[in-house]
Amino acid sequence: MIALVTGTSTGIGLATALDLARAGHTVFATMRNPARAPQLADQAAAEKLPVTVLPMDVDSDASVAGCFAGLPPIDILVNNAGIERHGSVEELPLSDMRAIMETNYFGAIRCIQQVVKYMRERRAGCIINVTSVAGKISSSPLGAYAASKFALEAITESLAQELKAFGVRVALVEPGIIDTPMAHAITVPPHSPYPHARQLAAMFKAVLQQPTPPSAVAEVIRHIIDNPSDQLRYPAGPAALFLAWRASKTDEEWISFNSLDDAGYREAVHQDFGLTLDL
Repeated sequence: MIALVTGTSTGIGLATALDLARAGHTVFATMRNPARAPQLADQAAAEKLPVTVLPMDVDSDASVAGCFAGLPPIDILVNNAGIERHGSVEELPLSDMRAIMETNYFGAIRCIQQVVKYMRERRAGCIINVTSVAGKISSSPLGAYAASKFALEAITESLAQELKAFGVRVALVEPGIIDTPMAHAITVPPHSPYPHARQLAAMFKAVLQQPTPPSAVAEVIRHIIDNPSDQLRYPAGPAALFLAWRASKTDEEWISFNSLDDAGYREAVHQDFGLTLDL
């Protein structure tokens, strides 16, 4: 089958493109600037894999339409492209909030609209949207990022309803903390009155001491493709642990937990997860 995977310069997208090609699929792998990220093309060439790397900016109507116009019909669409910006609601610039939504939400919709008519008419196809644990759990300072993933979860649930009668499968993959450049990018803004970036950065650092590789998410994506099912949501990596953790708390308990000072946060995380945070 012919698959298109977005956001393949690093991490989950790169691993997914390679995994699907190794499984025998013809893969079109897109990224904003292939010249700046040659790893996928080099690896595919070394293994003689059916991967074609193409430039596509999911933020741009023209770029997305132009890319798809030159391709054969797509059987499998994996919307993985995403960006992360973090900060409190007070401090994060509105431009960053708009950029997150443009890529993580509207970018996926642009790609979906390029393939869905063909899939519907053919009564076959598979659309997989990569969200995050943050599509179900909102934690400061990732509020804006979570908002984009919550939105993608919502539109995907509606899309699944629309396409089920036409034989097109729709699924969500919800990775936990995966060993990707994005996971290592949580930084602590100077002079912020809010402790949340510092606390979450410590959480990520502790979890990444025993890292889950991007290939673990790629395997979940390939499983969805190879094993037809009506299941909508697929946690990946340590996601199930975090989802169960959130589900065990009331909304008020969750807000209180995320309002703790450093000492209280460190103690609570150690109690719940056995993790020792560097706070």
